[in-house]
Amino acid sequence: MNAKILRIVSEPPGGRLDHILSSNIEDCSRNHLQKLVRDRRVQVNGMVITKPSYRLEGKEIIEIEIPPLKEIALKPEPIPLDILFENKDLLILNKPAGMVVHPSPGHDTGTLVHAVLAYAPDIEGIGGERRPGVVHRLDKDTSGLILMAKNDAAYRELQTQFTERIVKKTYIALVDGKPPTPTGQIETSIGRDPAHRKRMAVVPASRGRPAVSHYRTLENFPDHTLLQVHPITGRTHQIRLHLAFVGCPVVGDRVYGRRKASLVINRQFLHAAKIAIRLPGTREYKEFEAPLAEDLEEVLTSLKRDTIRTS
Repeated sequence: MNAKILRIVSEPPGGRLDHILSSNIEDCSRNHLQKLVRDRRVQVNGMVITKPSYRLEGKEIIEIEIPPLKEIALKPEPIPLDILFENKDLLILNKPAGMVVHPSPGHDTGTLVHAVLAYAPDIEGIGGERRPGVVHRLDKDTSGLILMAKNDAAYRELQTQFTERIVKKTYIALVDGKPPTPTGQIETSIGRDPAHRKRMAVVPASRGRPAVSHYRTLENFPDHTLLQVHPITGRTHQIRLHLAFVGCPVVGDRVYGRRKASLVINRQFLHAAKIAIRLPGTREYKEFEAPLAEDLEEVLTSLKRDTIRTS
């Protein structure tokens, strides 16, 4: 397999080379990108750059050579798991924020897959060598419910349920500002942002895939709104992009929202709170729920306290 060459145009006001690469290239950690710079795999306006801290002014043409993934054997890692449900077919887990779901460049260890392999070794090879058991994903900094299939039959059935939209997911999001209406539907086409490869964008229908999200207001604050969001489709970054599109980005989302968070928070305030599925091999339709993550609960409690104090 040949190396992949990516071409990026930096935007004013520029910044550090490694920061700009990280904000544009999906599934590569900043450490991995810094190593590629030091390995002479990055050019800026045709000149090889070897310092990750190299400053850009904006509008430079960056080319980065990304070598193919090395085929490595996944090694189980005894990382604690928060298991909410388990049977012979699947695991339903409460993923913490900060944990990557499956291995990718720069994330060769410490992923959810590594942890699940240690707990359920038979999952190896289910659905793919590098992503065993993975039926769907959550962003690294999104907490909450995720499914893992334990055998091929369950994997295929769960994939079908996602494709046919039998699976129902509910997220909790705290956003800056307020949506246009207390409840509503956001419907757009979503595709890769041509200027920022790590980002998605609302694009013309001819360049993207249809995406639909329903939302409902749970609580209003002076400068923020707590929302319940139901993604009907499952596009990459759909909820974060949709909420930003209607003018109320997720608090702490530094990709689609404010560069400086409006509240003290270390990640985006987005939590996969509920998931309803038909249990594989049965007709039973069942809903599972994960409580709001502790760090998000603390942010919400502080916001409520400040609101009472200033009212």
